[in-house]
Amino acid sequence: MSRVTTEITDHIAHVRLSRPEKRNAVDPAMAEAIVAAGQALMGADIRAVVLSGEGEAFCAGLDVMSFAQLAAGDPEALVMPRTHGNANLFQEVALIWRKLPVPVIAALQGAVYGAGFQLALGADVRIAAPGAKLAIMEMKWGLVPDMGGMALLPHLTRSDVIRRMTYSATPISAQQAADWGLVTEIADDPLAVAQALASEIAGKSPSAMRAAKALIEYAESGASADDVLIAESRAQTDLIGKPDQMEVISANMAGRAPRFTTRG
Repeated sequence: MSRVTTEITDHIAHVRLSRPEKRNAVDPAMAEAIVAAGQALMGADIRAVVLSGEGEAFCAGLDVMSFAQLAAGDPEALVMPRTHGNANLFQEVALIWRKLPVPVIAALQGAVYGAGFQLALGADVRIAAPGAKLAIMEMKWGLVPDMGGMALLPHLTRSDVIRRMTYSATPISAQQAADWGLVTEIADDPLAVAQALASEIAGKSPSAMRAAKALIEYAESGASADDVLIAESRAQTDLIGKPDQMEVISANMAGRAPRFTTRG
């Protein structure tokens, strides 16, 4: 059975972790499948992605059965090679979603632990069920978070929060995660809310949406204020008067939904 399924409807890619009997835990095959799903969408005619997990949990972390397999191998050969640009396979599980040019919305329920937590961090927006539990779980197994979390977390929350969660490995509630900036909002049906948000995004200018995501990523990269201001102006120059923007103006004037012909 496929560990990840992807369905594209109305320019929205619905990507679902499909290993519910293991609470969508990540083993090497699951990691490969998640990365492959993201890579397959790079050139797709999509405007948003909804990332979810089938069953009671979004993703309960690394598959415990994989620990023996990983420990028996050569850690240097397994972890250190940069197989995906500046990342290894397991780091790319989270980072591939930041590399996608369109917004990614994660719908979170149940356990969002370890690998699952870091996967969720790769999304642009995280919608969590009230009962969701989130954790940096690696310390429980004598490890450190190593799936992109340390590249993503400092943009979302405070240093003391990162340290507390890393050192203790204690799960936190969805409300606590929201208070700490790790969850965007809480909803009784996070998948429905994520899908509604994706539909709203898909109705906006695809070229402007892609430019916005790229601009935000650049602004968060540590670029100087001068460089960010230039990047803003360049992005705007590339949008003004172009087909997508003119269609938005026409649609707004006519009181109708825009009809875009470009992929962004």
